Amino acid sequence: MIARAISQQTLQRRCVLLVDNCNWTGHECDVLGVTLDLRIIDIEIKISRADLKADAKKEKWWRRAQNWQFLTSGTSAAWMHGCPAPDVRLIHPVKVWKHYYAMPAEIWKPDLVECLASPASGVLLLRDQGTYMDVRCERRAIPNRNAEKLTTEHVMDITRLANLRMWESYQKIDSMREDLRSAA
Repeated sequence: MIARAISQQTLQRRCVLLVDNCNWTGHECDVLGVTLDLRIIDIEIKISRADLKADAKKEKWWRRAQNWQFLTSGTSAAWMHGCPAPDVRLIHPVKVWKHYYAMPAEIWKPDLVECLASPASGVLLLRDQGTYMDVRCERRAIPNRNAEKLTTEHVMDITRLANLRMWESYQKIDSMREDLRSAA
């Protein structure tokens, strides 16, 4: 319901493609959007303050340094491990142009800005209006100027995922209809 409201109210005019629960970037996105100029918008849906705070620990926000290797000199040259380099916190997840958090307006407090995984993340607040969900941008995301535009191959790969999801949805609907007929 939340993803549908975001797609229809916030991203509909900016994105040519939306995929829910997608790992195309290498990390899970609740909603992955491909913009008209072929860049990625990643939206994480949060249902509680604890859920929001826990997001900063996800791997998508870190470049983990491994022990770097070097070749020793001498007659018995061998690969050795050096000291590990420090982990680096990312401002934007890999491949992502803009990142947003979406959450119910009731759980948002302005001091939660400090808990966001990145100072560049935007915030979308949702209010259930009974017959529809209202989406309001509380804080705009700061774009990743280094995010590469998607290639034709990338867009086709993401499109393939969206297409698979569509046919899976139809299959679930058919299965639910069959269950209702059997129960009647």
